[in-house]
Amino acid sequence: MKIAVASDHAGYLYKEQIKERLAGLGHEARDFGTSSEEPVDYPLFIRPAAEAVARGECERAIVLGGSGNGEAMAANKVPGIRCALCWSEETARWARQHNDANVLAIGQRTIPLEVALRIVEIWLETPFEGGRHQRRVALIENPTGGSAPQRLRTDRQG
Repeated sequence: MKIAVASDHAGYLYKEQIKERLAGLGHEARDFGTSSEEPVDYPLFIRPAAEAVARGECERAIVLGGSGNGEAMAANKVPGIRCALCWSEETARWARQHNDANVLAIGQRTIPLEVALRIVEIWLETPFEGGRHQRRVALIENPTGGSAPQRLRTDRQG
């Protein structure tokens, strides 16, 4: 799988480790920067990585920062992107199973490296479940896809 990777200065060290892990798993990482721990503005690196996924140049992306929050926000501004901020194995698994997340955000300052690497592995290997989740993912892209009462009724059903 071709995976875009990007970080700001606060996620740089994990980005480099994740690139090594991706290569070891047989994936191709396309690095959108940054290239050091020198302070930078994260949207300049995160948005191009997300856009590469939206255009189909990369299948998925992994974006990193201190908390991962700003990176997730920047990625989610790109139409067609479903970026999930994950901090545990469970959140990574659910991001794929339930939300078909095509971008993963991780905060270097929030979790140990080994947890981050495990999150990446789980996120890569977990398939989207579809079913009732497909309807909800479709509503992310097209929130007016149904009337408000239908959306409320469907959400209560599962």
